[in-house]
Amino acid sequence: MDREWNDSQPIYRQLRDRVVAMILDGVLKEGDPLPSVRNVAAEYRVNPLTVLKGYQELVNEGLVETRRGLGMFVVEGTRDLLLEGERQRFIEEEWPKVKETIQRLGLSAEDLLNGGARRSKSKNKGRS
Repeated sequence: MDREWNDSQPIYRQLRDRVVAMILDGVLKEGDPLPSVRNVAAEYRVNPLTVLKGYQELVNEGLVETRRGLGMFVVEGTRDLLLEGERQRFIEEEWPKVKETIQRLGLSAEDLLNGGARRSKSKNKGRS
């Protein structure tokens, strides 16, 4: 997890998002325990209640379960559920902005797939 916090949202929400990213990236797998509240609080120098609140968000979303006396664990099916939700969010919130930028810049699918290689070649042609 990144040690830096930003001011755009509460730390507990950033913690929640970081755990989600760890699940999506495969760092935390289904059935794995989450790092303990105490360890996270000490390592990132935040209040244990802040960590607990972030973890509770995950419990409320059904992504993590509490096992009494053992800790919190990633629930089976969590990664698929997160992928579905993140894909939908991207399509609804991010893609319209990306599409608008692509159109504004006059980029083609070929430009995007080639990582701008075609554009670079055309720049170099004028320098000969």
